[in-house]
Amino acid sequence: MWLLRNKRNIQLPKNTKVGYGLYIGHNGPIVINPTTVIGNNVNLSQFTTIGSNKGNAAQIGDNVYIGPNVCIVENVKIGDNATIGAGSVVTKDIPENATAVGNYARVINYDNAGVFIQNRWNALQ
Repeated sequence: MWLLRNKRNIQLPKNTKVGYGLYIGHNGPIVINPTTVIGNNVNLSQFTTIGSNKGNAAQIGDNVYIGPNVCIVENVKIGDNATIGAGSVVTKDIPENATAVGNYARVINYDNAGVFIQNRWNALQ
């Protein structure tokens, strides 16, 4: 397992599929399962865990913001332009353009999801 350790405690295995524009806004710790698929322009905040005990981990779409202290468990799909609020535990799929919060995370609205994405990578650049 490849480990990025620059006083950040970020565990991102080298065989994890990661799109362009991954943004890690704070110093971790962040733990990501090697079977995770991360889309383009995903923002990860501190204390994020993406894991699985049984098989494949999450599939995260493009332009997704994941707030601090979020735990994403098992093979869930997080749609494009979604926002996951701080302290959420995601155990079920989150649709596109949704904002989800809570333990267990549930969708609260479809307004302005994905607006917190920083440093967007654009294929047309």
